[in-house]
Formats: sequence, C-alpha cells, structure tokens
Amino acid sequence: MVLTLVLIVAVIFFFLRNFSATLIPSLALPFSIIGTFAVMYLCNYALDNLSMMALILAIGFVVDDAIVMLENIVRHLEMGKPPMQAALEGAREIGFTIVSMTISLAAVFIPVLFMGGVLGRLFNEFAVTICVAILISGVVSVTLTPMLCSRFLKSSHEKAKHSKFFLVTERFFDGLLAAYDGSLQWVLRYRAATMVFSFAILVATAYLFTIVPKGFIPDQDTDQMVINTEAAEGTSFRQMVTYQEQIANVVRQDPAVDSLVSSIGGATATTLGGTNVGQLVIHLKPRDQRADLVDGVIARLRPQLSNFPGMKIYPQNPPVVRIGGLVSKSQYQYTLYSPDKVALYEAAVNLRRQLGEHPALTDIASDLQIKSPQVQVKVDRDRVASMQLNVNQIENALFDAYGPRWASTIYSPINQYKVLLELLPQYQEDPKFLSMLYFKGAGGALIPLDALAKVSLDTGPLSISHFGQLPAVTLSFNIVPGFSLGEALDQAQAAADSAVPSDVSATFQGSARAFSGSLSNLWLLLVIAIAVVYIVLGILYESFIHPITILSGLPSAGFGALATLWLFKMDLSIYAFVGLIMLIGIVKKNAIMQIDFALQAEAEGLTPHQAIYQGCLVRFRPIMMTTMAALLGAVPIAVGYGAGGEARQPLGLVVVGGLLFSQLVTLYLTPCYYTYLSQLQNWWQRRSGKAAPSHTPQPVAGD
Repeated sequence: MVLTLVLIVAVIFFFLRNFSATLIPSLALPFSIIGTFAVMYLCNYALDNLSMMALILAIGFVVDDAIVMLENIVRHLEMGKPPMQAALEGAREIGFTIVSMTISLAAVFIPVLFMGGVLGRLFNEFAVTICVAILISGVVSVTLTPMLCSRFLKSSHEKAKHSKFFLVTERFFDGLLAAYDGSLQWVLRYRAATMVFSFAILVATAYLFTIVPKGFIPDQDTDQMVINTEAAEGTSFRQMVTYQEQIANVVRQDPAVDSLVSSIGGATATTLGGTNVGQLVIHLKPRDQRADLVDGVIARLRPQLSNFPGMKIYPQNPPVVRIGGLVSKSQYQYTLYSPDKVALYEAAVNLRRQLGEHPALTDIASDLQIKSPQVQVKVDRDRVASMQLNVNQIENALFDAYGPRWASTIYSPINQYKVLLELLPQYQEDPKFLSMLYFKGAGGALIPLDALAKVSLDTGPLSISHFGQLPAVTLSFNIVPGFSLGEALDQAQAAADSAVPSDVSATFQGSARAFSGSLSNLWLLLVIAIAVVYIVLGILYESFIHPITILSGLPSAGFGALATLWLFKMDLSIYAFVGLIMLIGIVKKNAIMQIDFALQAEAEGLTPHQAIYQGCLVRFRPIMMTTMAALLGAVPIAVGYGAGGEARQPLGLVVVGGLLFSQLVTLYLTPCYYTYLSQLQNWWQRRSGKAAPSHTPQPVAGD
C-alpha cells in the first residue's frame, strides 16, 4: 500500500509540479481510508487478503476525483482568477462530472454485492470495501478539496519564478498536447476509418476470449506443500513405514524444505480411504530464503520421487480456498456413481486409463480399491461347540494377536505408557502362522485354529465409497504446468463422454464443479454490471445516447486486458474477472470528463463536433493524471509484489493492460462516437418532430 501511495503522489507532482497542489489530493486518501476502516469495523470485516487488495486498488481511485477537481481549479487559476473565485467556479463546473464518475464507479460493484454461492461470499467484502472508499472519496472531492484549494493555492501572478524542472516538463506537456491535437484533428477528419477500427477491436476482443485459457482461483505460495503416497493394495503397515521414510529422506534434502510431517494409518487412512496410503505435509522456508515458488519445488522433486518402485506419488500445492468436494490424493475430483457396481467399477477403470492419455492431466488417482488381499477365516461352529468353545473366543484371540489390544498401563513419575498385546512382527507377515494360534478346550486340551476353522486367501474391497446412497468411485487428477483448469476439465469431460456408459452417472466435485458453474455466472455478472452502469448514467444524463458514448471504450479495455493475459501466459481467473469489472468503472471516467465539457460547450452554442474537440483538449491533462494514478495503483499487484502476490497478479495485469491500451484508443474513439451519435440524435429529433438545438457556427481546428 505504501509503494502504491508513493507512485501516485509522484504522478500528481509530475503533472502539477507544485507541492501544495500535490498535497491537496493526497489528503483525500487518509480521509477515505479512515472512513472505510470505520465501515469495515461496523461490518465486522477483517484486514484479510481480499480487503487489503480492495484498499490497495482503492488508493488509485480515491485520489481520482480529487485530482479532477484540483486540475479544474488550477486551470481557472491559470486564467488569472483569485483562489476563492477559481475554487468556486471550478467546483461548480466540475461538480456534476465528479458525481457521475463516483456513482457510476460504485454502481459497477452493485452486482457483486448480490452474488450468491462461494464467489459471493469471497467478493462481498471486497465489493463493500472498495465501494465505501469510492463514495467517501467523492464526498471529500466536492467538499474538502475545493476548500483546501481556496486556502493553499496561489493565483498565477503570485507565483514565484518557475524552476527548471517546471519549464522542462511544461515543454514536454505542451508538445504532448500538440501531438494529441494534431492526431485528433486527423482522426475526426477520418471518422469512418476510426469506427471500422473500433468494430475490429470488438471482434478481436471476442476472439481473444476464446483463446485465453480459463482458470478459477489462482495457486498461491503459502510456504507449504503436500505429498500423498499410495502403495499397492495389501501393503503392510511396516512396509509403508519403510517406504514413507525413504520418500521423506529424499524430500528433506531439497534446499527449499524447512521441515515436514509424515503420517500413515490412523486419520490419514480414514481421510484418504485406505491403509496403503500416506501423507507428507511439507513446510518450506520463507519465500525470501528460496529461489523457487511451490510449483517450482514440486517440479524439481517430481523426477526424484518417481524412482520408488511400488509407490505412486501425488505432490500438490494445497488450494488456499477448498470448495467442497472430497479429500483425495490429487486436487481435482470426478465422481462416478451407479447402483450397478459391476458397470461402475468397469467404467472407473476405463476412465482412469483414458484420463492418462490426455496431456493436460497428471497424477491420476482413484479411490477404487477392490483387490486388496484378504484372509478368510471360516469358523466351523459345530466343531467349536463340540469343543466347548464359542465364536467370541476365536474373535478375541484374533484381535489379541493382530489388533491393538490394550493390556495394561505402565506409570512413570512424569508419564504413562499403554501396553499393547500382539504377535511378534515375524508372525504377522504370513497367514500360515494362524495355525499356531491355540485354544484351550474341554479338559484343558490345546486345540489349533486349523481344527476349528478353514483359512483361505482371497481378494476384496479395502473400502467402498458412496455418493449419497449409491456406490461411487472418485477419480482425482492434477494439472500439468502450462495448461489451464478450463483445458484440463474439457479434456477430462471428453474422456468421460467416451468411457462412461449411460447407466453410470458422473459429475465433477469441489473446485472443478464450482469452476464449471462459475464461468457463465461471471460473464452474466459482467453483463449485469454494464447494464447497471448504463442505467445509472442514463438517469444522471437523462439520455439514452450519452451512456452509449461513455461505454464505447469498454471493448478496447477488454482487448488490452485479455491481450495482456495472453502475452504473460496467465489464466482468466476470478481475480482477472474482478479486474475486468473494475475496468468498466475506470475507463468510462475519461469519456465522462470529455462529454460533460462537450455538453456544456454545446449549451453555449458550439456544434457537437466543435464541443467534443474542445472537451478532449481541455480534459487531456486530468485524463492523463487519473489514468496514470489508477494504473500505478495497480502496478504493485501486477508485478506480484508482497506475500501471495502471484495469486493477485492476474488482477493487476488486467487493470494495467486494459488501461494502457484503452487510454490510447478512447482518446480518439469517444469523440468519434459522440459526433456520430449526436447526428443520430438530431436525426431522430427531426423525425419525431422535435426541433434540434441550434448551434452558432464557430471556427475550430480540424473542421
């Protein structure tokens, strides 16, 4: 947050080159943030990852309105007006513009407030935080900022001699404005070509959406990773201990590993569904003490862990947010269920084989374990009864030999130890030693188990999973680096379509299922956000036409955002979608400033062409300042600065890329749309029998 503030203050000073003028919009920040903290306290919000991200982004927004107000007052000061008069006239002239910008920007997040499900719970706090900051900044900009300008700014004739820095930057700004003036005249002269370019951008945006990979919640480096292990069915506990120790020794030697916890049996067996599975929870060194992220550590360990015969290794970066689903060996799950167990198990085997043929899927695992070696002890009850024994005695003897029988407790001065009764390990490894179990029959005679029961070897299920009340099999998989979640799920679904028969039902679970339903919801949210902004702007301007002009730059922002994600090989995740929604509010600010000035100029007698031309030139400096402030506010997020920055990076890249491209394009598209739509409005008024407003022709450059 501090880095963002420093960058924004530097931008303000670079454009205004005055310490007093730089300090005034900077004061909008503490007032807005403190007010936001108060609302967060009343809502019982915490300073977590999402609320901090909202506050960081809000820094670039809360100073925007103050910058626009300040720049307009400074413009009046440069006309030679005294500070009080400049503050009053400048605030009166730009007040409606700031109200329009603030309300329309806050309206973008209204649909987010009413989102349901997991995504709604995730981003509700984010939306409230940033909306409150924006609304408070709007109030500060129309009240505190003009008052500070009237007190601390000096009129042009009171200023001292300008510094060399001022003169150099002034020549730079004059040259930049002259270049924009000349290019704008050329664009207005060839408006048709500009409109063709606009439609080409719209088509390119739609194409980019089809090729940009789709993701869900980005992976985040939490200094932790998990390795699930699986041995062959029937592997003994002691053999699992040996395997687990060997794997732990390899992992422990990695320079990024700080410590680890290895577990087999007990809760691990219950969670992962078998006694032949284990788990290593690995704690990595702090991020600043290692060169690679978690995914890099996993890629480095994967070849070393593939050298253990008889073991399957499933490393994964645990998700920050676990959305339902089952606890499985890999991260994403696909569940099959059917009342017909034979068809179910056959479909699960076929699907697992086909999933392994797709390049985006790896670490394919299954909880289907139906071939575990078993020892069947079939008791001859008649013979047992004739020996004056009962079945309970046989069961207790088997539990004494192979189960954790608590026989006694040894007490020491500082601790106590349970004494467990069992056979020696060498007698537990072979079923033939069952014949060495003896029972005391009638008359004290010792009777071997062979005389009382028939022992046979067989295979059977180690565990049977259910989905609802039906037998089920859950297949899990990870994603190969370089592929997106959307691509992986498409391949998994294609494999299921060919391998799963119609009498077996199938569905994704957990994050995979949430992702499948989130794409359509997020695009619907984006459409609703645009519709809400259109309605709000229509109410503010009492027009159906002007909101279209204001929103005409959205395709260029979308193109810049999607192109940036494609260039940096990043997924269009839910964080990136939030960035797209934010662009709706940011990009329209430029058009609002231009169109507000043009409407006032038309009321004074200029033609639409002359009015929008003058509006573009007059509002060029505040547009550049507000865009640079919002852009630099997102730069620390775009570079992945801070803990967990790699997860937030798509959002920052979307905002930065969208602003960079749309800033260049909308400076020319908006005036073209304004002139064409004004002609359309005048034609409609003539056709409806309403008199179009008369304009006094005045010469203007570019006519």
